[in-house]
Order: sequence, then C-alpha cells, then structure tokens
Amino acid sequence: MADIPLQVISENSASERRITPSWSITQLKRKLEPVTGIPPSSQRINLKTASKENIAIEAADEDTTLLSNFPLSAYAELHVIDTRPASAKLNFNDTSGVEKYVMPEEEYERKPDSVLAWKKAEKLGRFNPDAPSLEKAKIEAFDSEIRSRGIEVGKRCRVGGDDARRGEIKYVGEVKEIPGSIGAWVGVQLDEPVGKNDGSIGGTRYWGSESALKHGVFVRPERVEVGDFPVLNDLEDMEEI
Repeated sequence: MADIPLQVISENSASERRITPSWSITQLKRKLEPVTGIPPSSQRINLKTASKENIAIEAADEDTTLLSNFPLSAYAELHVIDTRPASAKLNFNDTSGVEKYVMPEEEYERKPDSVLAWKKAEKLGRFNPDAPSLEKAKIEAFDSEIRSRGIEVGKRCRVGGDDARRGEIKYVGEVKEIPGSIGAWVGVQLDEPVGKNDGSIGGTRYWGSESALKHGVFVRPERVEVGDFPVLNDLEDMEEI
C-alpha cells in the first residue's frame, strides 16, 4: 500500500510526513516522537479530513490496529496533542537555560574568514587609514552648514522646506544617542505635534519636559531653514469664508 503525505501538526512543530497505512497506531506514535518531541504514551492523535471531520486515531489494541482502518487522504492534517501536564512538558521556546557559546575576542581576531578580517583587508571603517581625516571633514562640513545658515538656539525656522513644520531651534550640537552619528544635529521644537520625540532621545533630555505630544525632532543642518516663520494661524483663512 502506497505512502500517504499528511500534515503533522503539534504545539511546537508542523511538517509534511509520509505515512504508511500498514503501520499500527503504536508504530505511528513511535515515529512521531522525534518529530513532535511528545512521548508515545502522552500522544493523543486526531485526523482532520478534507471535510473538516475530526477522527480520533485510537483503539483498544493499538499494537494491532492498522492505520488503514482510518480514512487517510493526501494532505489531511494529523494533529498530535501532548497530554502531559504543563510542568512535565519541555519548553522549546525558552532558550534562557541553553548554554550559549561566545567566541573569545582574541580567537575571533585571528580568524581569516570573518567580517573583521574582510574589513581589515578592504581597509573599511576604523581600518581605513584616511578615516580620521574623513570624519574630521564631515564634522567641519556640518559646522560650516550651521554657520552659513545662521542656525542658533532661539531662532525660528522650518524643517525640510515644509511650511507646516515650523518651529524654534532648541539645541545645536552632537547627539550621541543616535547610533553611528558624528557631527552636529539641530533640535527643533515644532509648533505642531508632528515630530519624533518630546525633546529627549535615548533617555537624555535636550530641552523641555516630558510630554505625550511629539513636538521635537533632530535633523541635520542642511534640512533647517532659518527665517521669519511665525506660528501659523489656522483660523486666519476662516475670515474669508
């Protein structure tokens, strides 16, 4: 008798398996243990047919009762339920007790096929001999942008050329909480709560006090336009109705 492909589903796994109808129920349970992690004595098996009918795969004598006695059909679902109490089940999702290997830093540095070795060979990042001068040039470019645009704390501005994003400059300088950033940022308190924060980032407050409204935003100098940008009055246009 030909094997039948079935979907074997348990609490921690789901896979397609080929089932031989000439197996006994006991044989099936033994073969499902390494698939589901459930001991045969704790398995309760239900067959879900194409008509959504649930049929229990069980018998008084499971050693001699064959699977051919049940309506197996291709790609029907075989649900394997673990009858053990929760305290006796293995938790395959909890990895806190699993010993983890951490490669010593010295060993990693000696490996010829690591990302670190590739960066060294390609002279990337901190291995680039020109990195300090490039970083310095980037910082100087931001500072020059700040001077040329007249960016100072207390001045009015708009962000990104968007007239709806007007506000007041509250901070100019480095923001170390932004990963991988060097050089100056401009902190702006927007008139409307369309920002990204409340003047704080990564637990550090740069201006203002804690608020649920996000009026604050940190942007690079080239996105800030200083000028006469008063607070917009949305009611002005109503006078023309």
